[in-house]
Amino acid sequence: MTVPGLPMAVPAGNLPARVRIHEVGARDGLQNEKATVPTEVKAEFIRRLADAGLTTIEATSFVHPKWVPQLADAERLYPLVGGLPVALPVLVPNERGLDRALALGARRVAVFASATESFAKANLNRTVDEALAMFEPVVSRAKTESVHVRGYLSMCFGDPWEGPVPIPQVVRVCRALLDMGCDELSLGDTIGVATPGHVVALLAALDEAGIPPSALGVHFHDTYGQALANTLAALQQGVTTVDASAGGLGGCPYAKSATGNLATEDLVWMLRGLGIDTGIDLGRLVATSTWMAAHLGRPSPSRTVRALSHEGTEEQ
Repeated sequence: MTVPGLPMAVPAGNLPARVRIHEVGARDGLQNEKATVPTEVKAEFIRRLADAGLTTIEATSFVHPKWVPQLADAERLYPLVGGLPVALPVLVPNERGLDRALALGARRVAVFASATESFAKANLNRTVDEALAMFEPVVSRAKTESVHVRGYLSMCFGDPWEGPVPIPQVVRVCRALLDMGCDELSLGDTIGVATPGHVVALLAALDEAGIPPSALGVHFHDTYGQALANTLAALQQGVTTVDASAGGLGGCPYAKSATGNLATEDLVWMLRGLGIDTGIDLGRLVATSTWMAAHLGRPSPSRTVRALSHEGTEEQ
């Protein structure tokens, strides 16, 4: 039941006053869909997310269409949303992808590395160091063009082939990405196995290596129901950027029962209850995810969307 004024804001200690949500639904979420989502629907999704107050919305990926057919329309999509007054980062796997993104005026790009050899081989057909060598000219050229670069790092907390991932191994790749020029890093819990103590330990090790929380974002999957707990642990360590996906769009190909990305609405509900500002209109965001769920032909997995949408909740 929805009651006006809830959740009641009760601030807790040692938390930031504001959190920037890095919305990944339009890219990381939709790339996992089996059905083709029309370009105009994607564009309208991004417009609605911006209207709901999200200021960073990952738009698409300039990868070869053979590898991610769901995002084969990047050249058609980006011009439809490029004029929005928000940051629209795009994924670029190599220099060709960077060329395509720059040609359309993209000013924020991301590269996608791995903390483990197994995933680097599966995802990029390279070793970890070979992948880093491939990204180096991409990052270097992007910085020459004054383009902001995000470095994604997958498998930071566990790998489906290798099991536990040693923290020093993650720190090494993080250091390499920053040293080549990345402006920020996103720590990925790709198969959703992280727990709060592990999050705290990794962030402490990164800080000791000269990588402060201000340079980091966190990207948790909710496979085992730990995404919000892990996010809170990261916020308590000083992280202020959190990746999330509207409506909980997106899944994990290595854990078939995974519920996918942390839902943006669930994150906003928690942050609102903690008195943390996001600048997001929750009612509009829920309406947007409900609209997209209708296009996809299934209900949103987000508990907050389900709790609020059936009553047509507007922003309180």
